[in-house]
Amino acid sequence: MEEVVVLIVGAGPAGLGTAACLSQLSVPYIIVERENCSASLWRNRAYDRLKLHLAKEFCELPHMSYPVDAPTYIPKRLFVKYLDDYIERFNIQPKYLTVVQSSTYDIDGKYWSIMVRDITSDTIINYMAKFLVVASGENSAPNIPMFSGQETFPGVAVHSSSYKSGSVYSGRNVLVIGSGNSGMEIAYDLVTHGANTSVVIRSPIHIMTKELIRLGMTLVNHLSPELVDNLLVMMSNFIFGDLSKHGIMRPKNGPLVLKSETGRSAVIDVGTVGLIKKGIIKVQGRVIKIKGKTIEFEGGDEASFDAVVFATGYKSTTNMWLKNGESMLNNEGLPNKEFPDHWKGENGLYCAGLARRGLAGIAIDAKNIANDIKCNLDSLFMSG
Repeated sequence: MEEVVVLIVGAGPAGLGTAACLSQLSVPYIIVERENCSASLWRNRAYDRLKLHLAKEFCELPHMSYPVDAPTYIPKRLFVKYLDDYIERFNIQPKYLTVVQSSTYDIDGKYWSIMVRDITSDTIINYMAKFLVVASGENSAPNIPMFSGQETFPGVAVHSSSYKSGSVYSGRNVLVIGSGNSGMEIAYDLVTHGANTSVVIRSPIHIMTKELIRLGMTLVNHLSPELVDNLLVMMSNFIFGDLSKHGIMRPKNGPLVLKSETGRSAVIDVGTVGLIKKGIIKVQGRVIKIKGKTIEFEGGDEASFDAVVFATGYKSTTNMWLKNGESMLNNEGLPNKEFPDHWKGENGLYCAGLARRGLAGIAIDAKNIANDIKCNLDSLFMSG
């Protein structure tokens, strides 16, 4: 049984940010990661053309800015380098290939008992931690919906986390299911590589430009979100026109209010909308059933496809290993409380990066958690 002050689960941006904040306050911690690298989602499960959708000033981790010459919208390769530099700067040393199997709170001893498995040596290690930080992410397992007849589909079916580039789909009929940022950008990428592309848009979405979102996130510091939303929607309508005739409906709430209430982001257009308007990308309603290569859609449309890309998001797997976390997380492994009060549970339990607020939200969480742990330790020291 190894005693630690803080155990952080996950070495993605949220875990790394929390580690850096703790080290700035001289609080000792251990960080464990089930993959063989930090930020595996960015390194291994992101498509090649991905850039951060928000301007760099909204995407910094605590205590370290991007290089002065970094572009406004950071490409995947540069973001991974930023994380590597961050790890080096704060001397963060994650224990890789270390999987948390269970975690329970010992009420009598007032500590978290965490059992982990070191995959490399296939040994079990038990930790006693005063504080436990869940930073394993809302994106820890691909979410793939099941449709009637799906098992009959003979073509390629992949989750967006396995999609790298449209080059292997040239000349083939490809259906992208999901119309968030990943789905719409993958649809665009497929067309640029010569695939005949359709996209399923099941629910209303906001289409914005990256400049509009940057403007909105700047203005919301001075004006009400509702007022900023009205401005953004008006400008978006001016730029894109009425998209309802192309199968794209707008939600009732504006983009900023929708993000804060549901975590759903606006879609930042990379050129997809222009291709939809020209009929190059076909918009379909929800999938009704699959019969071999033929997929039937709401409204009776049918079409034949060689491949399907599921851009249907991810789910949290925290509840598979965390017990006694009900004060902080719901059955989906996401916070019970609304932002900004979501990050703290009971008995020294915290979560970072689960508020669906992107990298800016991660930075806020990391600072809050580190400061709260430091306060707790100081008061224990004073009373002891």
